[in-house]
Amino acid sequence: MKVLITGGSIAGPAVALGLQRAGFSVTLLERAAQARSAGQNVDVRGAGHEALRRMGLRDSVAGASTGELGTRFLRPDGTVYASVPVRPGRDGPTAELEILRGQLSHLLLRATAAEAEHRYGDHLVLVDQDEHGVDVVSAAGRRERYDLLVIAEGRRSRTRDLAFTSQADYRDLGQYVAYGTIDRAGTDDRWWRWLTTTGSRVASLRPDNIGTMRAALAFLAPPLGLNRLDVEAQIAVLRTRFAGVGWETERILDGFAARPAEFYFERVEQVRTPHWSEGRVAIVGDTAWGAPTGMGTSLALLGAYVLAGEITVERDRGGAFDPARAFRAYEQRLRPHIEKTQRVPPGVPAAALPKSRWGLAVLQGAHRLAATRALSGLADRALPSSAAAGLTLPDYPLPHPH
Repeated sequence: MKVLITGGSIAGPAVALGLQRAGFSVTLLERAAQARSAGQNVDVRGAGHEALRRMGLRDSVAGASTGELGTRFLRPDGTVYASVPVRPGRDGPTAELEILRGQLSHLLLRATAAEAEHRYGDHLVLVDQDEHGVDVVSAAGRRERYDLLVIAEGRRSRTRDLAFTSQADYRDLGQYVAYGTIDRAGTDDRWWRWLTTTGSRVASLRPDNIGTMRAALAFLAPPLGLNRLDVEAQIAVLRTRFAGVGWETERILDGFAARPAEFYFERVEQVRTPHWSEGRVAIVGDTAWGAPTGMGTSLALLGAYVLAGEITVERDRGGAFDPARAFRAYEQRLRPHIEKTQRVPPGVPAAALPKSRWGLAVLQGAHRLAATRALSGLADRALPSSAAAGLTLPDYPLPHPH
């Protein structure tokens, strides 16, 4: 059976890995001209660990760790008021497995390179299906037919909109976030340093394993279209918003300006889709359930593993292959856990980005309590990863690597 997968970041290559090991003929299509190497720190939490083990990649991911020791919460003068170190086997602000997105993608792509066909610099412009297969046309003019199409492109997937009659629902969460890579300085260490200040603003610096730092600035604001401005204008907006904050914010802004190719500015939103398949087309990862929960990478890996597994089970069942049955099983198994992680508690994200000094004092008190050994377990249970803690992965007939 021939399967086309669009999207070459994490969920797409992970689906490709499972399907190619099960004997499917897999083509992986990525819009970018080459594999994407940029990106911030991502983590693996909860059942994502087991998914990586079954893919044979957990040791490789651990070996490419950013080396982050934990999270330190700072005052504007840079002094620390609370610290939460990494705790093996438990999910804190810094997870046990922290890796750069580009490096995780590289590991998945390398694992699929021998058997899956990788194509770059092209994307689909037409999707048409019948009960027996899916016809596609790419921007480069390639016309092909596949048995299945899997879309793993991100929250604003254009291919999903081509293939699905239903539309995704976007929930605006009232926040802008800017990410980038900056030069490492002598004052940097191996901790994730996090500054929250009044005016609903956050700045952070995280270590990586390649000699630079990953930086982020976030603030609450109504939807102003700032994510559609050019990079120079976006950095100018950030300089105005973060004027007078102190700590390392000027250094972060100068670093963003020095590396515009690695700068990314987004409006934070949540994606909900009424169903994860139509006919012979399925969606996975952020394309299906994108949300800033801190579980995006883990859910992408889990979704990829379950989707590939259910497709394989259906093929091996005997008789006529029924993609609807495979996709229905995939969604029924995962959707309850996905919906738990997508639930936004009352007051979030405003409580985490307080406007007033009173709100900031309350947040700092919560950080101090969460950092204590006695209450650390309670804090862990408030993390999104705990919402999907009850997920048990089936043992699918996907051959494990030797």
